Amino acid sequence: MAKKKTDKSPAMEPVSTNNLTKTFHNETFHFIIGLMMVIFSVYLLLAFTSFFFTGAADQSILDNPNPDQLSSINNHIRNYAGSRGAQMANYLINECFGVSSYFILLFLSIVGMKLMRVRNFRIWKWFIGCSLLLIWFSVFFGFVFMDNYKDSFIYLGGLHGYNVSNWLVSQIGVPGISLLLLATALCFLIYLSTQTIIYIRRALQLNFRKKKEKEEALVAEDDTLEFTNPEPKTVNFKLDRSFEQKAVSKPMETIPPAPIEEAPVEDWVKSNIVNEEEIESPEFTEENDEETEDKEPEFKIESAQSSDDETYDASNLGKYNPTLDLENYRHPSLDLMKRYDNNEPAINMEEQTANKDKIISTLRSFGIEISSIKATVGSTVTLYEITPEAGVRISKIRGLEDDIALSLSALGIRIIAPIPGKGTIGIEVPNSNPKIVSMHSIISSRKFQESTFDLPIAFGKTITNEIFMVDLCKMPHVLVAGATGQGKSVGLNAIITSLLYKKHPAELKFVLIDPKKVEFSIYSTVEKHFLAKLPDGEEAIITDFTKVVHTLNSLCIEMDTRYDLLKKAHTRNIKEYNEKFINRRLNPEKGHKFMPYIVVIIDEFGDLIMTAGKEVELPIARIAQLARAVGIHMIIATQRPTTNIITGTIKANFPARVAFRVSSMMDSRTILDRPGANQLIGRGDMLFLQGSDPVRVQCAFVDTPEVEKITDYISRQQGYTTAFYLPEYVGEESESTVGDVDMNRLDPMFEDAARLVVIHQQGSTSLIQRKFSIGYNRAGRIMDQLEKAGIVGPSEGSKARQVMCIDETDLEMRLGNLRQ
Repeated sequence: MAKKKTDKSPAMEPVSTNNLTKTFHNETFHFIIGLMMVIFSVYLLLAFTSFFFTGAADQSILDNPNPDQLSSINNHIRNYAGSRGAQMANYLINECFGVSSYFILLFLSIVGMKLMRVRNFRIWKWFIGCSLLLIWFSVFFGFVFMDNYKDSFIYLGGLHGYNVSNWLVSQIGVPGISLLLLATALCFLIYLSTQTIIYIRRALQLNFRKKKEKEEALVAEDDTLEFTNPEPKTVNFKLDRSFEQKAVSKPMETIPPAPIEEAPVEDWVKSNIVNEEEIESPEFTEENDEETEDKEPEFKIESAQSSDDETYDASNLGKYNPTLDLENYRHPSLDLMKRYDNNEPAINMEEQTANKDKIISTLRSFGIEISSIKATVGSTVTLYEITPEAGVRISKIRGLEDDIALSLSALGIRIIAPIPGKGTIGIEVPNSNPKIVSMHSIISSRKFQESTFDLPIAFGKTITNEIFMVDLCKMPHVLVAGATGQGKSVGLNAIITSLLYKKHPAELKFVLIDPKKVEFSIYSTVEKHFLAKLPDGEEAIITDFTKVVHTLNSLCIEMDTRYDLLKKAHTRNIKEYNEKFINRRLNPEKGHKFMPYIVVIIDEFGDLIMTAGKEVELPIARIAQLARAVGIHMIIATQRPTTNIITGTIKANFPARVAFRVSSMMDSRTILDRPGANQLIGRGDMLFLQGSDPVRVQCAFVDTPEVEKITDYISRQQGYTTAFYLPEYVGEESESTVGDVDMNRLDPMFEDAARLVVIHQQGSTSLIQRKFSIGYNRAGRIMDQLEKAGIVGPSEGSKARQVMCIDETDLEMRLGNLRQ
C-alpha cells in the first residue's frame, strides 16, 4: 500500500502545479487582482488626503497607539478612512517618505490597470520613475523644511527625507545638497524625454546671447562718445559689403569719403547683395544729428524670405518620431508561432547512398562518366552536384531528366546544367521524408532579426538550409502563381507575417483585396493598426469588384499626391523624403507628412481580370510602373497562370516572380519564361525569380491558428481611431451633373449636413458619411445638393470641396431662401 501511495503522489504533484499555474495566468484572476489594487489605492488616497485635515486631532492617539482603543468602535479617530487608514497614512507620510508617498498610490493604480488591461503600461518604466520621484521629493522636502520639522504634526519629507538630508548636509554642505538635487532632477527629466537637452541648450544659448548683446551695446556706446566731433563736419558714406562690421570697429575718420556722384543705393544693392542679410545704417549721437543739415532716415534692407521648403528647419525641436502615437505598441512575440521538432533535416545515409548509386548507374548506362558527386540535403529536396568527365556534353545530361527520375522513382526531378558560379551540374531530387520549415525558425533567426531591409520578406529556406530573405522595396512588385493547393495562400501569409513582425503600424499599411472573401478575412481585426481602405468602405478587406476598381484608382491618386510632395521636398524617393521629414526639414503646414509604406496584396487576380478586365489592369499597370519611388508596392497572386490572365503588361511590370507547382510546362513558361515550376513537388516547394536564374525555396509554413494568435495579439493593443484612409475616388458611373439635382426633394439630413460642413469648413463626402452613419451614395447625393445650393464648391478631385458659407448666419440665410 505504501508503494502505491508513493507511486500516486508524484503523478498528482504536476496536476496540482499545472492547476496553480493556470490560475495565476488566468485573465479573470489578473482582472480581480488589478481591480483590488486600484480600489486599495483609492482607499489610501482618501486616507492620505484626510490626514492633512484630521491628523492634528488624531496625533495623540496615533503617537501612542492602543490596540484595544483602535479596535473599538468609539476610538475617536477622525480620519475618513478609519483607524487603519489613519495608521497607514501616519506611517507612510510621517515615518517614511512624507507627501511623496502619493507616488506609491500612483504606481499601485498603474499596476492595477495593467492587470485589468485597461491600458498597456510599461511597468518597469513606471516603477523606476515613481521610485526616483518618491526618494527625490522626500529628500527635497526634508531639506527645505528641516528647521520646521518639529513645528507641525505633518513631516512633509518624512523621517526618511529628514535623516537623509541631515546626513548629506553634514557631508557636502547646503550648497552641495542643492546642486545634487538640481543635478538629479535634470538627469531624471532627461531620462523622461531627450527634449530636456534641447531646452537646456536653448536656455544657455539665450543667456550667452543676452550677455553678448549687452557687451556689444557697451562697446557701441563707447564708440559713439569717441566719434563725437565738436566741429560741424559732413561725412559721406560709401556702402560696402562689410559695412556693418566697419561701422562698429573703426572710427568715422578712417572711413574714406566717397564722391557725391556715386550710383544710387538701389543699384548697388541689386548688383552686390547676394546673401540674405539685413543692412542697417549706423546710429548717430544727438550732437551729430543736430549738426547735420538734413536728418537721414533709417535705412534698412530686408530680402524677401523664400517660401520654399528648403528654408524650413525645425531641427532644434528634435527628430520627429512617427511611432509616438502608438509608443506602447509591441511587435508580436515569437511564442505566438508553433514550433516543430523536425526543423533540422535529418540525413538518411541509406537513402542518400542509394540515390547516389542510381544516378551513377543511370548516367553510366548512357555512356556518361562522372568524376565526382556531392549531396546537399535540404528540408524537402536534396541537391546532387556532379562533375562530368571531360568531353561530356551538358545537353546530353539535360536530356536524361526523365530517365533519372524513373530510376529514382521520384515524383519529379530538376536538372540545373550548369549551376551558376560553379563548374558542376545539379540534380534536385525530392526527399522521401520531407521536413516542415516552420515560420518560427525563420522569424527567430539572427538573419531576420538583424535585417536592415526596409520591407523584409522571409520566404523560407533554400536547398542549402539558408534563410531566404528579400527586400520588397528593391523587388519592387511580386507576381505569385501556382496551381490550387500547392502553397500559394501559405506563401501570402508568410509575406504578411514577415512584415507584421518587423514593422510598426505607423510605418506600414496593407491594402488587402480578396475576391474569394475568405483568404484575408483573418486580418480584419488589425484594421486600426495596419490596414488601409476607402473613406466610404465598410470593411477593410475589399471583396466587392466595384470597390476594387475604386480602391486601385484611389491608390493612383495617392501615388500622384505623394509625387507632388516629393517634388516640393526636392527628394527622389520615399526614404529620402521620410528622413528629411523626421529631421524636421519639411514644413507640415505646407502639406508635408510622414509617408508609410503601402503594400497592396491581391489574391486571385484571375477572377478580377475576368470580371473587370481593363478597369483593373490599367490602374495596376500604372501603379506597378510608377509607385516604387513613393513606397507603394504590389503583390498579385493567381491560380490560373495563363496568357490571358498574366498578360505582357503585367509581366513587364512585375520583375519578381514566385512560382509554386503548376500542371504544365506552358504555365511555367508563362510565369517564369522557362520550365521548372512543373517539376516542383508541391506543398510549399517554389521557385523565386528575380534576375537571370531562379532559386528553389521551401516556403515556410504558417498555419491559420498561428495567424489568428498574431492578429489577436496586435488587435488587443492600442490602435488608431480608424483605418488609414485612402483619397476619395468618384468614378464616372457615380458622377452626376449638378444641374440634374432636384432641389424640391431634398434629403431629410440636408440641413444637418449643411451645418456640419459649415462648422468644420470642410466639404467632404466621407465626413458626412462618418458623422451620420450613412452610405456613400446617399452622402454623395447630399453633397450634390449642397453644391447646387451654393453651400459648397465643385469637386476638386481628391481634395475637399471649398465651403462657400463663412459662418452659420450666412448658412441660415441660404437655407431660408431654399424654404421659400
